[in-house]
Amino acid sequence: MTTAPAPAPAVTMHGLHKHFGAKVAVDGLDLSVPAGTFFGLVGPNGAGKSTTLKIATGLLRPDGGTVRIHGRDVWDDPAAIKQTIGIVPEDLRLFERLTGRESLEYTALLRGLSGEESRRRADDLVEVLGLDEGADRLVVDYSSGMRKKLALANAVLHQPSVLFLDEPFESVDPLSVRVLRGVLERLVAAGSTVVFSSHVMEVVERLCDHVAIVHGGRIVATGPTEVLCAGRRLEDVFADAVGSALPDTALEWITP
Repeated sequence: MTTAPAPAPAVTMHGLHKHFGAKVAVDGLDLSVPAGTFFGLVGPNGAGKSTTLKIATGLLRPDGGTVRIHGRDVWDDPAAIKQTIGIVPEDLRLFERLTGRESLEYTALLRGLSGEESRRRADDLVEVLGLDEGADRLVVDYSSGMRKKLALANAVLHQPSVLFLDEPFESVDPLSVRVLRGVLERLVAAGSTVVFSSHVMEVVERLCDHVAIVHGGRIVATGPTEVLCAGRRLEDVFADAVGSALPDTALEWITP
C-alpha cells in the first residue's frame, strides 16, 4: 500500500535573522508550514513570534534569510504576495473614519472584487461575526474586541491562500472566540492555510494540527500537535522546551 505524499509547504522560512540594535529578535529561524494546515506559533513574550510573522508577510524586511509562500520569495515582490494572503497584525491598522461596513466593502474593492460581491461578502461577515450593531458606526468608536473581529473580517473576505494572525483572540469575549474559530476552521477546510501566534495554549492545542515553539528567536520544537504532545498537555511541552519551571528553592517564604 502506497503512502500519500506529505502536502507541499505553504510557507518556508530559512535562516531568518533580524536585529534591532543590540537586540537579536530572530536568530537563524527555520520553519516549514504544510499547506492546508492550522499552524500554531507559541512562545514566551519577546521570543520573536510577532517579528517572524511581520517578516513572513512583507511588513518587516529581514537582515538575512528567506521566506517563500507557495514557492515565491516574499521579498522579490512583496506587493504581489500581499494580494494572495491575509494579515491580522499585532498592531491593528484599520480605516478609522469609515464605518465597519464601509471598511469591509472598501477593502473588498481594493482586493479586486466587484461592487456587488463586495457588498455581499461584507453583509455576510457582519452577520456571522456579530457586528450588526456596530456595522454603521465609525471604526474609531469600536471596542478592542470589535476591532479585532473587523480586522479578521477584512483579512478573510478575499479567501486568502495563507492567513497570518498575531494573537487573534486577545481582547475577544468567549462567545466571539467560538465564532472566530468557526470562521478559521471553515477557511482551512476550504484549502487555505492558517498561521497564528497565541499565548492561549488551550486554544492552540484544540485548534492546531501543527505547532512550533519559538524561544530566543529560534524554533526549539515543531511538528504535528499529536506527535509533539505525545499524550501530554501542550502547556507542559512548552514549559519544558523553554525551561520555565519554577525552581524548587523559589519563594521558600510561602509556607503552609
